Amino acid sequence: MTTLVMKFGGSSVGTTTALSQVLSIVLYESEQWDRLILVVSALDGVTDALIEAAHLAQLGNQRGYRRIIANLRTRHLALIEELPLGTTERTALQADIDRLLFDLLDIYQTMAQTPADTVVPDKVDATIGVGERLAARIIAALLRQNDLRSVASDATNLIVTNDTFGNAMPDIRLTRDLVLNNLLPMLDRKIIPVVTGFIGVTAKGKPTTMGRGGSDLTASVLGVCAQADEVWIWTAVDGMMTADPREVPGAKVIPTLSYQEVAELAYFGARILHARMVTPLAQERIPLRVKNVYKPQQAGTLIHQANPNRSRNFKAVTSISGMGLVASRSGSLSPISLLVDQTLFATTHTHAEVMISSQSSTSSFVCFLIPTSAGPDAVHSAKQLLEEKLAENPESESWLVNPVSIITAISERLDEWPELTANVLQAIDKTRILGITHGPSHCTLSLIVEPQDAEDVLLLIHQLIINTE
Repeated sequence: MTTLVMKFGGSSVGTTTALSQVLSIVLYESEQWDRLILVVSALDGVTDALIEAAHLAQLGNQRGYRRIIANLRTRHLALIEELPLGTTERTALQADIDRLLFDLLDIYQTMAQTPADTVVPDKVDATIGVGERLAARIIAALLRQNDLRSVASDATNLIVTNDTFGNAMPDIRLTRDLVLNNLLPMLDRKIIPVVTGFIGVTAKGKPTTMGRGGSDLTASVLGVCAQADEVWIWTAVDGMMTADPREVPGAKVIPTLSYQEVAELAYFGARILHARMVTPLAQERIPLRVKNVYKPQQAGTLIHQANPNRSRNFKAVTSISGMGLVASRSGSLSPISLLVDQTLFATTHTHAEVMISSQSSTSSFVCFLIPTSAGPDAVHSAKQLLEEKLAENPESESWLVNPVSIITAISERLDEWPELTANVLQAIDKTRILGITHGPSHCTLSLIVEPQDAEDVLLLIHQLIINTE
C-alpha cells in the first residue's frame, strides 16, 4: 500500500482561497495514494500571537492576553463562516474552537497567578501549540464536508519528545509505537488524519513544542514511523530556490537536491524547511518534495539520494545572522564557548552552534551561528545578554561582541572541486572576510563577513551560480 505524508504550512491554511487549494490537492491525491497523512501548521501569525500572550500572562497582564485570544477567536470564526460547511458541521466546529480557547484562557489565568520566575516551561508550550490544534480541526471539518473521512489528531497522542521545551527533539522509537497504535488503524479504515504539527509530549506526558518550523519535523517523523513512500511539504513558493527570493530577485527553483545539500540549506538559513527534518528521511531514504500549494501541477524540488554524475557548480547560496567574538589574547576557547551556549539557550532555547574558531599568538576569534528558528530578535537579545555576562566576569571582559553575517554556498563534493572555492573568492575579491571555512560535510563554503557587506556578497555569489548553470 502506498502512503503519502503532506504538510501544509501556515500560508497554506490561513484564507478561504488557500484552504480551497488544500481541499483540491487532498481530493486529487486521495485518488492517487492508498493512504494519506496530513500535517498542518497554525494560521500565519498565530504562533507569534500565542507566544506574546504567554509572555503577557507571565507578567500578569490579564487584559493583554485576553485581547489576543479574543482576536484569534474572531479570526478563526470568521474563516469558518466563509467556508462551505453545513450547519451541523459549522456549529460543531465553532463549539470546538471555543472549547480550545476557553481551556487556553484557563492556563493563562494559572500562569498569571504564578510568579513569573516559577512558571514551568511545559505550560508555555501547552499554550503556543494551540494554533495547530485550531487549524487541524478546521481542515478536518472541511474534508468531511467534501465526503472524505477525516479526523483532527493531536500530535500529543503521537509524537514523543525529550524535555527540551521550546525546541524539543522527537524520540523515534517511542513515537513509532504510538503511530502503530493510534495512527495506522485510522489509515487502515481509510480515514485521513489531520495531525497537528509543531507539538509533542514528553514520556511523562508534558506538552512540548519543536521550535519554529517544527511542523516539518512532525511530517518527517510521521513519514518514517508510518513507512511512507514520500513526504511532501506544501509552501507558498515554487520549491527550494538558488537563494532567498526576498533577498535575491533573480532566484530560481532548484529541480533536485541531495539530502545533504538540503540539510545544509536549511541549517544555514533557508526558511522553507526545518533543519532537523531531513536526517530521519535520509536515514530511511524516503524522498522529500517541496511544492507550491498554488501551483500543484509544478514538480517543485525533489530531495533524494546524491547523484554521482552531477555537474560542477554551486546549487544555492544562503545568508544567516551570527555573532562574532574577538579578543586580543590567545588561550582556551572552552570558557567563552560555554558562556555563549548558556546565554543563547537562555534567550532562544537553542544551543550555540560554533561556526568557526581561529587563533594566532595574540588574538582569538569565534563565530556562532544564530538559527532562523530562534526568531528575528534573537541576535539582538543574545548580544545584549552576552555583553552583560561578559562584563560580570573579569576573565571574559576582554571579549568584544559584534553581529556578523554568514554567507554559505552549497554544493556536494566541494573537497574534490577546489576551483569552485577559487571562483567564489575571485568574485568577492574586494570584500573584507572575517573568516572562511569548508564544512565537514564537504558540502558548504561559508564566509563570515560584516553585516553591511552581506547583501553584496550574496548577490555576487548568486550571479556566479546563475552564470555557471
